[in-house]
Formats: sequence, structure tokens, C-alpha cells
Amino acid sequence: MQKNKPDYYNDLDKVYLRIWELFKLGLKDRNLPFHIPVFICGNKDKSNGRIVVLRGVDENEKKIWFHSDIRSNKIKILKSNAKAVLLFYDKNEKIQLRVSGYTKINYQNHVSQKSWGNTAHLSRQCYLGDKAPGTKVSIPTSGLTTEVDNLKYTKEESEIGYKNFCVIETYIESIEWLYLAAKGHRRAYFNLNKKKLEKKWLIP
Repeated sequence: MQKNKPDYYNDLDKVYLRIWELFKLGLKDRNLPFHIPVFICGNKDKSNGRIVVLRGVDENEKKIWFHSDIRSNKIKILKSNAKAVLLFYDKNEKIQLRVSGYTKINYQNHVSQKSWGNTAHLSRQCYLGDKAPGTKVSIPTSGLTTEVDNLKYTKEESEIGYKNFCVIETYIESIEWLYLAAKGHRRAYFNLNKKKLEKKWLIP
């Protein structure tokens, strides 16, 4: 049972500061839950979610981003509906975040070029397949050649993968925060889509 409440328990300003701290910690440490949020997007027919890897955080511009294959189905969805939600949960922190915003697909521009330049040799493997993610196949396969599957390619040879690479930025419009406590949950809402940050408490 949780005995000590955190200093942000009844303080909206401190809650907001802690949110950005958790984003930045999740970005730096791949072992933390905030490193791999669930990204949810959809259109009129359906919506779906998938785990993504947090690749960037910008508190000043109120945005976070991750990498994707430009051929993936979510790109088609985002082109028809740029609105999306990122769901974060940390069991140890007892915090859930629902981050809502609008997305921007960066492809073959300075943003994607910079991110690609910083993408490690191993991570580039994801973009070296000949067929798009989700393509139907007759046998189980990674979609990669044996050489690529076994990382037998140079960084120079991996440059061909840039044509499949993009960066999806989410410009945050609102954040809903939930803290689970044995002696009283707390829930708050932050609207970042105004000149002045709007913050308020909600019933959990």
C-alpha cells in the first residue's frame, strides 16, 4: 500500500511539470514505460493502436515524435485524419496520460533527414524491407533478406532505407492525467491549445 503521497498530489502546477519530466525521462531511458507509448489513430470506419518508440520531446513547441515507415497503414489514416492520441502508463509512478493532438508527417524534409542521420545502424533495419508493413505473405517472414536480418549491411548500404523513413510529430493540444493512489485517486486536465495553459481538476 502506498504510504507517502508525491508533492504534486494536490498541486496542478507540479503535476504539469512532472508530466514533462516523465516525457524526457522516457525519451532517455529505453527501460522506462514512457519510452514506448501506445499511438492511436483512426477514421470514420475504425481506429486502432500500436506501440511506438518515443524519439523526441520538445516542451517549448509542445510536441513529441516517433519514427515510422511511410508505407505503413497509419500513414494513410493520418492523411485523412491528423488527430491522434498517445497513451502512456507507468505502473511504478501510478500515472496514466492520454495525450491528444494533431500530427504532422515529415517525409523527405529537414526533420526526417536529421532524424535519419541520428538513427543507429541496428534501427535502420526496420526500413530495409522491399515490401510495405502489413503486406500479405504466404509464409512467415520478417520481410527482410537474410543479410539484413543478420545485420550484415554497412551504414552506407542502409542509406537506401531513407526512402521508407518518416517522422511523425504530435503537436499536443490536451493532456489528461490520472494518478492512482490507495487513499484517493487524482485526475486533471490540461489544455495546451490556448495562449495560456488551461488546467483543472476532474473526478477520477
